[in-house]
Amino acid sequence: MSDKILNIALADDDEDDRMLFNEAIDEIAIRTKLSLFNHGQELMDYLTLPNIVLPNLIFLDLNMPIKNGQQCLLEIRSNPRLKDLCVAIYSTSSSEKDIEETFLNGANIYVNKPNNFSKLREVVEKVLQLNWQYHTSNLNKETFLFRI
Repeated sequence: MSDKILNIALADDDEDDRMLFNEAIDEIAIRTKLSLFNHGQELMDYLTLPNIVLPNLIFLDLNMPIKNGQQCLLEIRSNPRLKDLCVAIYSTSSSEKDIEETFLNGANIYVNKPNNFSKLREVVEKVLQLNWQYHTSNLNKETFLFRI
């Protein structure tokens, strides 16, 4: 077992969703450090600080005030220091337009927010266990939308 800690960030304006996500992470047997952000601008301000440890994976809600997930994704992909970060869109939206747009804008995976806690824990655990190098090198529309 590796001593490596998985650095994860979640940007979501819904306080209940942040709390449940945090609880799910706590119950998973993967060593993680979770940073929570209330909206996209807060996340982007953090990511552009000098000398921070960049997250291994960012979960981005699409519908947030101030700066939404789509805007964050575009900013991340256009920033040379951030462009290779793994980004999981984490949204209640199952709109084809949202899925298509985030795929084209360079997200690594699209996860629909589950409607119960045990499914949430299962989804988060599976996403954290993905072999990201393999997943991103074989990315297509079928592997992009994560279903459980």
